[in-house]
Amino acid sequence: MTELIRKTVGDLLADRAGEMPEHDALIYPDRGLRYTYREFDALCRKVAKGLMALSIEKGENIAVWASNVPEWVTLQFATGKMGAVLVTVNTNYRTKELEYLLKQSESTTLFLIEDYKGNSYFDTIYELCPELKNCEPGNLQSEKLPLLKNVVVLSEKKKYKGAYNWSDILEMASNVTDEELDFRSASMEPDDVINMQYTSGTTGFPKGVMLTHYNLTNNGYNIANCMKLTDQDRLCIPVPFFHCFGCVIGTLAAVSVGATMIPVQEFDPEQVLQTVEQEKCTALHGVPTMFLTELNHPNFEKYNLSTLRTGVMAGSNCPIEVMKNVMNKMNMTEITICYGQTESSPVITQTRTDDPVELRVETVGRALPNVEVKIVEPGTNREVPFHEQGELCTRGYLVMKGYYNNPEATKEAIDEDGWLHTGDLGVMDEQGYCRVTGRLKDMIIRGGENIYPREIEEFLYTHPKIMDAQIVGVPDEKYGEEVHAWIILKEGESATPEEIKEYCEGKISRHKIPKYIFITDEYPMTASGKIQKFKLREQSLQAVKDGAFL
Repeated sequence: MTELIRKTVGDLLADRAGEMPEHDALIYPDRGLRYTYREFDALCRKVAKGLMALSIEKGENIAVWASNVPEWVTLQFATGKMGAVLVTVNTNYRTKELEYLLKQSESTTLFLIEDYKGNSYFDTIYELCPELKNCEPGNLQSEKLPLLKNVVVLSEKKKYKGAYNWSDILEMASNVTDEELDFRSASMEPDDVINMQYTSGTTGFPKGVMLTHYNLTNNGYNIANCMKLTDQDRLCIPVPFFHCFGCVIGTLAAVSVGATMIPVQEFDPEQVLQTVEQEKCTALHGVPTMFLTELNHPNFEKYNLSTLRTGVMAGSNCPIEVMKNVMNKMNMTEITICYGQTESSPVITQTRTDDPVELRVETVGRALPNVEVKIVEPGTNREVPFHEQGELCTRGYLVMKGYYNNPEATKEAIDEDGWLHTGDLGVMDEQGYCRVTGRLKDMIIRGGENIYPREIEEFLYTHPKIMDAQIVGVPDEKYGEEVHAWIILKEGESATPEEIKEYCEGKISRHKIPKYIFITDEYPMTASGKIQKFKLREQSLQAVKDGAFL
């Protein structure tokens, strides 16, 4: 057990600025932007005062819809100093999704970039709030979003009707004194909600997860310790800030120990490799698909990655082969695996840097300090014996305060004893190491046999031509469900479904061999890099209905 932190996110940064004022805090090499901890803390204080000048109160919800731009991370720590709740918006959202989130979160202010991957964010907000084109900044009266008052563009390129520019917020800071900010900061409690993350919607309608300073600062600090991150480390962060991977496992973990944050604005495998080499990064985060594309990049061999040591791979199942390649070819001998979900701030279990390789590739580690984990019989609170599969539950400082304006869903997720039921299937050994075997809803039942997609996926990764494999269940009149494989081949390879089925013969049980195999170039993904299995399932259903596999 370690001592728990009772600090706000804002105080966490202030402590680092006091201890190591001239140490690198935040670097954007492509922009030539470099802040020391003293400079970054001062900037976050300035932005906090600008937010107060906009009349934003403690506990008020403000949304940010942007890629990993410098203003995003500045807002994270500025809100941590003045108490507004930062609501993170998925960069892939379109009109209906944005409307839903802004309404459901009751956000009063929206910070946004101009566009992302060909999607004009301003076209979207003007479509939602046509009144914005005819109002003064700060005076929006929207029919669809009556609570939204302020729109702020994180750019200086041009002025948009009805919107403030980021520089306006910085100028407004002079209207609020340091004493007023300090008074506001002093009124904040570690148990106050400071961040609201919307679940990525891989299984349906997103819910607003309320996370407190206490949830986040402790989770970030414990993650950093498990990966042996220190003030000597330089962490490359290509995972999105709007997701806990970016803004907790990334920025908060780094600041908790005084490491240097080196974000990549939008994921590009070569830019990641280039950043690691140029800035001599010692740590790198990513979901498995990110590491896959880095390893398979045609220029991979060109880059010197010898400074790398540690990092986190998380977000979805980590294939054993990918993990081994990351350790051997990217020099990340101390890479750790994290497992968790937004509702747990996010990390529940993590491997340790000195764990044997087998544990680091075959498990998701053991509970973080001060965190309880148990495996129960699904639908009950009865703990199952070691090595027996059940639903993974967790309890401790990391459990969210609840879902915003959704007490029913909160009650469903957190039981009366404070245990968060994850909906994930897993097994635990005598040492507390866990293996996640699938989602309760992902399990395929074929003719009464329980089939766990993860097991078949891991097997398919051993095929020399297969780069990635995803397994879903398809309804079947005879057996109830059949196994369907979605496969991405390695570059330059070709294979037929028959060839892949032949490879399975004699190696895995007949009922586990996919009846349907579809070879594709890409999977439907969330912006945070999670594969949307429910969409693959829909595509499978349609393909079967259309007779594509007859």
